[in-house]
Amino acid sequence: MGIFGNLFGGNGSGEKEKSSKIPWIPLTDENQLEEIKSKSNSKAQFIFKHSTTCGISRMTLNMFTQNYTLEEEEADFYFLDLHQNRNVSNLVSEVFQIRHESPQLLIVKEGQVVMHDSHGAIADVKLEDYI
Repeated sequence: MGIFGNLFGGNGSGEKEKSSKIPWIPLTDENQLEEIKSKSNSKAQFIFKHSTTCGISRMTLNMFTQNYTLEEEEADFYFLDLHQNRNVSNLVSEVFQIRHESPQLLIVKEGQVVMHDSHGAIADVKLEDYI
């Protein structure tokens, strides 16, 4: 299951966890932000900023993944580990002019953030409304 299986509570039993159905793309490089902006012209781009040391962030991530219903071709989902990629997180705030929060979900369409939310409000976001 790898690093994402461990992050999302994989049980190691070989069964696919419900949370693993999100086709996460690791956001680890500042250059990916231009790619996200460009790709957002043809389909929605989601960025989930997560603090691996925060219980609230873990709970929010679990709620988000449990409620996930989109098909892989409908959007791209980027996972940003804030501790390992602080420089990328800082640039996300600068490029998209959004105050940093954690956990945080940003939805990018046509090069702009069209929605962002944080903490427990993330679980209430209707992703289908942004496809």
